[in-house]
Amino acid sequence: MKTASGEHPASRKPPHGEPLSFFAADQFRDAFNQLGLTSFDNVFAFDSGRDLAKANIGRFRRRVQFEATPAGAARPVKVFMKRYDRPPLVGQIRNWLLHHERKSFASAEREAIERLAAAGVETPRVAAYGEQWGFFFEHRSFLMTEEIEDSQSLERRLPKCFDELATLEVLRARREYIRRLAEFVRRFHATGRRHRDLYLSHIFCSDAGEFCLIDLARASRPLRQRRFQIKDIAQLHYSTPARRFSRTDRLRFYRTYADCRRLLPRDKAFLRAVVKKASRMAQHNVKHGGVPPFLEGAPSGC
Repeated sequence: MKTASGEHPASRKPPHGEPLSFFAADQFRDAFNQLGLTSFDNVFAFDSGRDLAKANIGRFRRRVQFEATPAGAARPVKVFMKRYDRPPLVGQIRNWLLHHERKSFASAEREAIERLAAAGVETPRVAAYGEQWGFFFEHRSFLMTEEIEDSQSLERRLPKCFDELATLEVLRARREYIRRLAEFVRRFHATGRRHRDLYLSHIFCSDAGEFCLIDLARASRPLRQRRFQIKDIAQLHYSTPARRFSRTDRLRFYRTYADCRRLLPRDKAFLRAVVKKASRMAQHNVKHGGVPPFLEGAPSGC
């Protein structure tokens, strides 16, 4: 896959106005060339990475993890690649309705990543992306993102202050962490976007304490803002373990998130809607033999 001049398309960004087909970030061009990721066919044939298959995603989607060494780096980094191969037409139409315009699955997430980053919300860095269209519908597309260095999801790692005996110092550390997390989520929602999968597994925190949002394929600007705001907060509430977050911790989170000192009737209505949504999610989980995190264990103190 080369241009008329023989230049590899991954080595350049098309001029403004030209339909984008294949792009790689400067620091990854040589690394991807060495791995043979030099065309759409090669990208979709690549099988040297670790398959991150999930049972609950469509067969047209595939997630792969591999390593590449960016220019100037001392060691390889993990790269996560999402590939969408001949998505079902119904799914494409739903994707267009979700994002209010016709766009590929990969470009929808890339756009969310870039716009959120521009708004000050930390997101993974894009390493490469591309899309191919048929006459009207998407044929295939892909997105590669760089690992978030020295980070883990909040589902896997919370600060020790949420496990330790609630001394005055521990409570101060816990409150500070909750404040920063609430401000991060508020900053995200201030962009007008809603995640639709805002579980702790999709919020990462670095060793330095910086938060980052991942899996943004569905992060859009819905017309029904409040409905999906409730859904996002309910998912956070649902995925936060009761044994580590008390009711007081949750209320403290909301007060910071909503920037309010006392709860007004609209706040109480919002919280009731959040609890109701989380309860419906829990019923589904229990029916399938799971234990909802927000119901598991006793509160860890106030």
